Amino acid sequence: MAKRKIVEIDEEKCNGCGQCVPSCAEGAIRIIDGKAKLVSDVYCDGLGACLGTCPEDAIRIVEREAESFDEEEARRHVESLESPAANAATSPGCPGMAVRDLRMAVRPPGTQQPAASAQNNASDGPSSALGNWPIQLHLVPPNAPFLRNSDLLLVADCVPFACADFHRRFLPGRPVVIGCPKLDDAPSYVDKLAAILTQSSVHRVTVLHMEVPCCTGLLRIAEAAIAQSGRSVPLEDVTISIRGKVLDQV
Repeated sequence: MAKRKIVEIDEEKCNGCGQCVPSCAEGAIRIIDGKAKLVSDVYCDGLGACLGTCPEDAIRIVEREAESFDEEEARRHVESLESPAANAATSPGCPGMAVRDLRMAVRPPGTQQPAASAQNNASDGPSSALGNWPIQLHLVPPNAPFLRNSDLLLVADCVPFACADFHRRFLPGRPVVIGCPKLDDAPSYVDKLAAILTQSSVHRVTVLHMEVPCCTGLLRIAEAAIAQSGRSVPLEDVTISIRGKVLDQV
């Protein structure tokens, strides 16, 4: 092994927010046990695309002995992480309920995809900004890794259909949970959201709901959950019109 430049992560500073993960197109950084970790030296090219994305300043480039960067191995690694079968195999039960952290696959603008993936997705249009699975509130475990120390989006089911730029404007860097305050069980949603706030130390909740009166029930659910959790969590209220415009943001 020769000395080369490579990423170093200070786990004492890291809060597990995951903002560095999508910046690494080679998949060298992942959230493991609530902390960002360099999973293998061979996946890190040492160019520092992840620098500047960490709000805790926990990432730096150092020079040390390390295995050489292997571009082909990194490509295979990324493809394995993006494989639905590989993700589902790690969780028992229904594959649709398997907890997946998709932030690895969400690449920022200007970041090159591996050649195979780029060819397969050439006609897919704009990339999805979804960073977690599942998204239905009643399916999301309160301690899911993608929730830890996050800015959480609580979104009414209809909002992404009405708001054309939902992915670009609201999703990047934030986990999302969805529900319908009119058709779903509101008390159970209060309990689940309160558990999420307590167990995952959510920093902030942003509620996106439609302009129709019944949809404001989602805001009431969030307020009740914050009160039940006993935590002081900032709450933002965003109202979307049926035509997809942001009418109010408080």
